[in-house]
Amino acid sequence: MAGPAFAFDPQEQPEGRAPVIESFKSVTDALKAGVRGLNAGDKQGAARALQYAATKGDIAAQYKLGRMYADGDGVEQDDYRAFRLYQQIANANAEEARGTMKAGVVAKAFVQLGSYYLDGIAGSSVRANPARAYEMFHYAASYFGDPDAQYNIGRMHLDGVHVDKDARQAARWLNLAAEKGHPYAQAVLGQILFNGQDGVPRQTLLGLSWMILARKACHPDKDGWVFDMTRKAETAASEDERRLAPSLALKLARGGPVPVREPEEKSASPTFPLLPMPIQGLMAPFGRSAARPADSGAARSSFAPAQ
Repeated sequence: MAGPAFAFDPQEQPEGRAPVIESFKSVTDALKAGVRGLNAGDKQGAARALQYAATKGDIAAQYKLGRMYADGDGVEQDDYRAFRLYQQIANANAEEARGTMKAGVVAKAFVQLGSYYLDGIAGSSVRANPARAYEMFHYAASYFGDPDAQYNIGRMHLDGVHVDKDARQAARWLNLAAEKGHPYAQAVLGQILFNGQDGVPRQTLLGLSWMILARKACHPDKDGWVFDMTRKAETAASEDERRLAPSLALKLARGGPVPVREPEEKSASPTFPLLPMPIQGLMAPFGRSAARPADSGAARSSFAPAQ
């Protein structure tokens, strides 16, 4: 079945001074020059080489260059140009066959676009548009199975961004991402299960286990909310739950079937207040404010997507 068209309004594509484009014999030569530049620390030279490959339609170059502009990494920070590069990827490759490395790059481009539509781009015609953001995330989540997008959709349902609040729908999407190793999804799903929330049955042992697993992949300085959440759950949990949760977390990490048995004294574990939880934008807290642990490597430092 053909996917939807994602043609973008030309008015969303900002004007500006075109970057200098060097000439190369081929896209392959340009990509090699880009890699050499990155490895040598010559990011400006790498950007010029990637610009050539990007103008020839190479999506790996388009994505990497987009991240460089978004982050101001070796080039002047420019969300306009990053947005335009992600647009090019989405418009030309929305129906890319799933399961390939190329499909992974396309999925990440949709996630980046969704993040820009969440917040808008100051000084441009790209306004905050949660409905459009949801469309971008949902396509990447459902067609490509991208865990960042699945996390975002789950958080939008959980927080009622553009859609009605629906904890059960949120838990379904978060579970998909959690099973793929997404630590933020694991943490948020864990809290929902530990407390029980709006139609989601309370499963304190399973919830605590998901949070413990998430904590293993996070850094205490950057992801303090995960550590705080897990610590509060451990404090509220029963002695049996604290004893059983680490072994269940290991089973969850292995991806096998998990027989869950709640301790008999369920009432022994009080709930704890919901903590503010970030939503994954450009791979991070809702919008574009940080990067999740799983994305801090490949997607930022090479032409391959993080997952």
